[in-house]
Amino acid sequence: MTKKKILWVDDEIDSLKPHLLFLEQKGFEMHTAISGDDAIALVRDEQFDLVLLDEMMPGKDGLTTLEEIKEIKPHLPVVMVTKSEEETLMEEAIGQKIDDYLTKPVNPSQVLMVTKRILDTKKIITESRMKRYITDINKLNQRLCGVMEPQDWLDAARVLAGWDLEMDQDPDEGLLQTHGGSRRDINLEFTKYLEKNYTNWICSNERPTMSPDLLKKYMIPLLKGGNKILLLVVDCMRLDQWLSVEPLLSEFYNIDRDAYFSILPSATPFARNALFAGMFPDDISKNYRNIYREGNEGSLNRIEDVLLRDLLEREGVKLSGALRYEKIFDNTEGEALAKRTADYYQSEMVAFVFNFLDILAHGRSNNIILREIAGSEAAFRSLMKSWFVHSPLFSILKSFASRDFTVIVTSDHGSVLCSRGTMAHGKKDTSTNLRYKYGGNLNCNTKEAWLIKKPEQYRLPKFGLATTYLIAKEDFFFVYPNNYNDYIRQFSNSFQHGGISLEEMVVPIAVMTPK
Repeated sequence: MTKKKILWVDDEIDSLKPHLLFLEQKGFEMHTAISGDDAIALVRDEQFDLVLLDEMMPGKDGLTTLEEIKEIKPHLPVVMVTKSEEETLMEEAIGQKIDDYLTKPVNPSQVLMVTKRILDTKKIITESRMKRYITDINKLNQRLCGVMEPQDWLDAARVLAGWDLEMDQDPDEGLLQTHGGSRRDINLEFTKYLEKNYTNWICSNERPTMSPDLLKKYMIPLLKGGNKILLLVVDCMRLDQWLSVEPLLSEFYNIDRDAYFSILPSATPFARNALFAGMFPDDISKNYRNIYREGNEGSLNRIEDVLLRDLLEREGVKLSGALRYEKIFDNTEGEALAKRTADYYQSEMVAFVFNFLDILAHGRSNNIILREIAGSEAAFRSLMKSWFVHSPLFSILKSFASRDFTVIVTSDHGSVLCSRGTMAHGKKDTSTNLRYKYGGNLNCNTKEAWLIKKPEQYRLPKFGLATTYLIAKEDFFFVYPNNYNDYIRQFSNSFQHGGISLEEMVVPIAVMTPK
């Protein structure tokens, strides 16, 4: 391994020989200079990993030398060694971006500690991260070998999402590959679990919190308790994406975060209707007969405000004024809404739906530039965070933080990065979604997708006499035999939703109160 090179600059360098020998014994390659000019010449001609710089030297002093070093090598770490603890001096040094400072007289152990902190932090963190990751994944694997409960799956999703964010800070290719393998294994087990338990969930009052239960559990009690509520539904927001922006809101809100399960298909026409109605899609179909009658995918969410008003009425919530509901499709609409946020301050119940993330996920499949910018899950998280920071949604949240609203932020479903195609067989009137389909007499490879011949058993609506559903497992997406290669080329490595994966089905829910 190449030794780290350290340059120590001091006009009394001979008195520091014991320190230099000590650092050499610890594996560092030591170089010296007795003046600022000598140091600058060396920095210009050689590559160093760290500079230890005396603040008080005849001729060119430490601060002037520091300034010139930073002009030559802006990212070269510098530790200032000073006799003075004068506050203004250190503020000036810190202003010129020193990485640390030591006060004379220094002992070898102090120098070693600061040197290792600066030069070996990445290595130490990487080794520690690998150990912690192995510990966390081993714990998950041990739980997978036992009897898993719904809460165990929520915990697994949180662990995986937490590691997604930690690896974003300092990606390590080996650890990323290991993490990807762990995610695939856990999603495979999750799919097997749902095959055995999903129909029991949806037919039981003891089920985990799912889309129809969400507002009854988190919002209705608050409204009955006299709280003013802002409900924000960010379409297609994954747990890891929420975790990436949550710290930005912690400055303004106290945040209680949880998670729940989206119903299947984990897609807007089913999951979001169920969320607002407090019903499964089969009951929605019975009570609102026109919603699922034609199967026109573009119109299946056209009465969300009606579903929400009826839910409040059924649950005995009486508002003194009207429910305020808005659906925002793009930033132009969002900016217009942000400018009139004050219009909503007097309302007891406000609901906003932001569709930007869903549009972004779908747009990425058809836009070469977006696919380049957001080529991976980490890049997509980064793009989402960048959008959020500059978005009208963030402005609205900051605005409501100064009001007496409890804010509930959630989504209807997430999305998964698809990499494998699986054949779907159906008629021309089959729906066009890539992670789920409905139509007459559909068929598929049942190792790679669910074939649902009796929708009523899955609490799903029928669009005709012989309605069947296909729901993709893990990271598969549907392709047709007659255009297989075109679909594979266009939709491999694309974000889709509607299927069975932790990324799609474990959805964040946060209840936030202003600080």
